[in-house]
Amino acid sequence: MKTSYDFRNGEVHRVEDDDAPIHVYSEPTREEREELRYALNLDEYDLDAALDSEEIPRLEFGDHGCANIIWKRPKNVSIGAQLRFDVSSMGLFIRPYTLVLVTADGEPDFGERDFRGVHTLNDFLLKLLLYTVHHYLGHLKVIKQINAELGSKISVSMENRYYLQMLALSESLIYYVDGIEANAAVLTKLRAAAHRLDLNPAQAEDLHDIVIDMQQCGRQAAIYSSVLSGLMDARGAIINNNVNTLLKNLTLISVIFLPLNLVASIGGMSEFSSWTARLDWRVSYGLLVIGMTIAGWLGLRLIVRLASGQGLGWHWPRRLRKR
Repeated sequence: MKTSYDFRNGEVHRVEDDDAPIHVYSEPTREEREELRYALNLDEYDLDAALDSEEIPRLEFGDHGCANIIWKRPKNVSIGAQLRFDVSSMGLFIRPYTLVLVTADGEPDFGERDFRGVHTLNDFLLKLLLYTVHHYLGHLKVIKQINAELGSKISVSMENRYYLQMLALSESLIYYVDGIEANAAVLTKLRAAAHRLDLNPAQAEDLHDIVIDMQQCGRQAAIYSSVLSGLMDARGAIINNNVNTLLKNLTLISVIFLPLNLVASIGGMSEFSSWTARLDWRVSYGLLVIGMTIAGWLGLRLIVRLASGQGLGWHWPRRLRKR
């Protein structure tokens, strides 16, 4: 889909004009690809690079102030069974008096605050690059919050669901670090060749600030990736410990009820009725229930003492110990 934009009062507005300075091709059709190849003198390789999420960011200069930029930007977050933070590629094709943006992941929202104060194509280009930095930073903040929430859930969880979500976050951060570092290299090259795009001193200074912001964003993403990968093993051990604690509790319950099952089995046999024939059944079975309760309580105390390392806790009287 093709859309056109122009500058009005320092803002970017959508227009219906083929002579507008900005054209955005989102998921271009075959006819639109042919139009791009004819209008921008592009080959199929450049168009495929702009739409390929695996393409490496790069900057290429042509004649008469022309430039082709392959740029990485974060995709919109997909919320499903697992949160996914991916990156996609877009192409910025700069021509005299025209800038063409080609993307396969939807166009940016040019009505946001980041695109205010745009009066020239160079202003728009710098605002778009800075918008990508802010987009990355916003996603990193969300990833940090999700990581904290997953950590609190994993501490009491015995399932792999939250652990798999954390694994997906760790994988996403790897792609973010790679994309941000590659973008920083493109910005560094663009800053060194700022004169080829006729950037004025104020725009060159803004580009310098964008380079610094992108480098800081890359360091922040690398720190998050390192911290998250370091916590993966620890949080996996927490899940294993939770499962072991549950199995331990179930084992304690089973051990406590083993003697009770034995007593209940004896009480259900005919021999028990013959043993207690002279007693009223209320008395005999009442004594049986009391005996089972005492046996269960003693078993619980014994297991708790053994589990806490206190031993059996038998204390002989002093007179017997002297003998």
